[in-house]
Amino acid sequence: MKKNIDICGLTVINRNIPLKSNHVYIKGVFKRVEMPQTKPIVSVENVVASASVDQKVDLNDITKKFPDTEYHPDQFPGLVFRLESPRTATLIFRTGKMVCTGAKSEEMAVKAVQTVVKQLRKGGIKIKKDAVITVQNIVAAINLGGKIHLEEAARKLPRSMYEPEQFPGLIHRMLDPKTVILLFASGKLVCTGAKKEADVYRSVHNLHSTLEEKELMIYDA
Repeated sequence: MKKNIDICGLTVINRNIPLKSNHVYIKGVFKRVEMPQTKPIVSVENVVASASVDQKVDLNDITKKFPDTEYHPDQFPGLVFRLESPRTATLIFRTGKMVCTGAKSEEMAVKAVQTVVKQLRKGGIKIKKDAVITVQNIVAAINLGGKIHLEEAARKLPRSMYEPEQFPGLIHRMLDPKTVILLFASGKLVCTGAKKEADVYRSVHNLHSTLEEKELMIYDA
């Protein structure tokens, strides 16, 4: 039985015709597709999640029962509740709203907030409802494995801003998915604004493919 082959997200129909890995079968014709020369290395550095338990909480009571927390109302209205596992810091406000930072994945952010609520309850803080958690921002560091022509990229990439006198990186705003990516000549990137990890990978893939297509990548021989 003949099977279809998926290359670069496109379906290649197996017709017993010799096919190179960088060709796809589109509307009856084999077309060449430029493949990225390297595979980007992506590392999620920080996931910021907001949460709410839909009730007011007594921050002074929390500081008495959890002496390791940090609360200085004259400087900042939130209380800092740190966890060793997962290693995160959660800001808790009187309104019952929370902000968790430091997680390395969506799952870790959710687990951190749930752990904080569980510990508060165990410590005698009455919290009726479980926290409703929403990921607000994911920050990731990326290495493309090659250098980037930043000046050329500034001219060829839409929605980009590059002012090397003020900042060494190029700022590129992507529409789909909606993210902001900082590009550096070294081939390093910083992606921010994503609300799902999948959007980080999709943003990096789209940008890397565009850089290859516009011949903006430089690879060592």
